[in-house]
Amino acid sequence: MVKTIDVLGFPHAYELSAPTDNPFVLVFVHGWLLSRAYWQPVIEQLTPHYQCLTYDLRGFGDSRQDIKIQATAASIGEELNVSLSSPILETVGATANGTTIDRLVERPDAAADCSEYTPAAYARNLIHLLQGLNIGQAWLVGHSLGGSIALWAADLAPEMIAGVICVNAGGGIYLKEEFERFRAAGEQLVKFRPRWLACCPLLDILLTRMNVARPIARKWGRQRLLDLLSADLSAALGSLLDSTTEDEVHRLPQVVSRLQQPIHFVAGENDLVMEPKYVRHLASFHPSFEFCGENVSEISNCGHLAMVEQPEAVAAEIRSILVKHGCV
Repeated sequence: MVKTIDVLGFPHAYELSAPTDNPFVLVFVHGWLLSRAYWQPVIEQLTPHYQCLTYDLRGFGDSRQDIKIQATAASIGEELNVSLSSPILETVGATANGTTIDRLVERPDAAADCSEYTPAAYARNLIHLLQGLNIGQAWLVGHSLGGSIALWAADLAPEMIAGVICVNAGGGIYLKEEFERFRAAGEQLVKFRPRWLACCPLLDILLTRMNVARPIARKWGRQRLLDLLSADLSAALGSLLDSTTEDEVHRLPQVVSRLQQPIHFVAGENDLVMEPKYVRHLASFHPSFEFCGENVSEISNCGHLAMVEQPEAVAAEIRSILVKHGCV
């Protein structure tokens, strides 16, 4: 069941499975232009053993202000028997009846946080989300950009974060020309997203083949198209640009080197977005690397979307890592 919680004044959609005997909650963080949906195949295999939390990052999936405004307007309009275009709705603010609000998490600098899109800013959102849900001990599983966010959260709140598993996430090396091309292409992608793209025949099929080793199910192509078109422009552009500056790229290895919790990296053998060599580079800054890459594992015949390309393998890796560290 999807619920919503306000984090620093912003609605965050989340799903939390039933508790288990394990004291740790697995928290899944999605990547850029994606949403919580992609973790579902992995979570289905883990929920018998672990309580799992998925959520949409601020500005992505269902964690968008426009959704809250539309839902609020609809509920108020129904209660007052007025149309959605009525002027009365322009000045009324309330909580949507159709959405479960668990708790309001407040912070004095909430306005500043809402204007920031760095991995550290998203990590602060995550920490407040965990506090709002009364989750005191968590293992974070982050994909791509979500991996960077998870590492920052472990650095900012070590008393809450017991460990981190990064999937298709690495980096720490700034290659100027490559990053400039990536940023330019990303900017064009998020700035040119007309709604009619959703009606383009076969576009979802194209997205089943992008950045993966083998074509994924067509439903994931449709999901990728939906998430691409619905992402908030400020969040999509801000998170892209703020996470790929030279300073930010060089800051991530410093974060990893400070972490005392278990940190493990899962790479895709055929990942062309985050190649295994870059995953190993970032992993090498953690003490558990020990010159042999003991904190890195690689999934064969896998691209950049490991959790939907090979969910069984990802789930098995997660369970193996948790068992290794006594989280059974």
